[in-house]
Amino acid sequence: MPIDLTGRVAVVTGAGNGLGRAHAIALARHGARVVVLDLQPGQADSAVEEIRRAGGEALACIASVMDYPAIEAIAARVLRDWGRVDILVNNAGILRDKTFAKMSVEDFRLVVEVHLMGAVHCTKSVWGAMRTQKFGRIIMTSSSSGLWGNFGQSNYGAAKMALVGLMQTLGLEGEKHGIHVNALAPTAATQMTRGILTEQQLRELAPERVSPAIVFLASDQAPNRAIVCAGAGSFSRANVTMTAGAFLGDDEDAAERLAEQFTAISTRDGDFVLHSGLEQSTHEITRRRGSGCR
Repeated sequence: MPIDLTGRVAVVTGAGNGLGRAHAIALARHGARVVVLDLQPGQADSAVEEIRRAGGEALACIASVMDYPAIEAIAARVLRDWGRVDILVNNAGILRDKTFAKMSVEDFRLVVEVHLMGAVHCTKSVWGAMRTQKFGRIIMTSSSSGLWGNFGQSNYGAAKMALVGLMQTLGLEGEKHGIHVNALAPTAATQMTRGILTEQQLRELAPERVSPAIVFLASDQAPNRAIVCAGAGSFSRANVTMTAGAFLGDDEDAAERLAEQFTAISTRDGDFVLHSGLEQSTHEITRRRGSGCR
């Protein structure tokens, strides 16, 4: 069955070019009305015109995701004019790459502010409306740099992994209101990757090859609290898992036993995905009681 987003309203941040533009066009192609939110008026208008030429409906809005009052005003405008907001794609971002030793605290803070707090601002601005209408699809843009690290990207990696934590908790809080929150870890040729990848790699990693994941995560069939990896037309799922581990006790030589058995407790055989952070404590208490300790 084709995914039909007719009647849905989507907001895509950083949608003037690159991944955001590809996402906005893909959502519009599937029937959604799209708010193209970007800092650059020319780029936002260009994306809107492309959507309209293809028969879609789009609106350009100019603001920084760091400006919460401006983001609130845009959300209010969309709700007034189009009556609802169903889909939010938190895509806007920047890079300030340097090794941690050479990175300024200001550059670290700026990247975290744009990626993490920018997503918080946009999500907060539509959260109430989504709760009221009992439907919402929110996509956080994470990264392999957050999930696995990347040399010279401590600020970017920290922000991107923080978005996974935000996604996990909002997914729990929003589920009973019909709000599903997921994360996308994309690999694409954008302004942020030019100069890093070869021309052939850039061609293979066209942003349009990531956007099907956005369409799926925006649909009625979307999962909740999934991390989808996408690039070059390939799609997979990442998970934060916990190994089966072992009960080592808490007496004076527990640290030494942990050192001796660390390889064994690190084995991935039998690892599992926790439903929430609380499950770690219940799992550990159960293991302790099973050992005969209280």
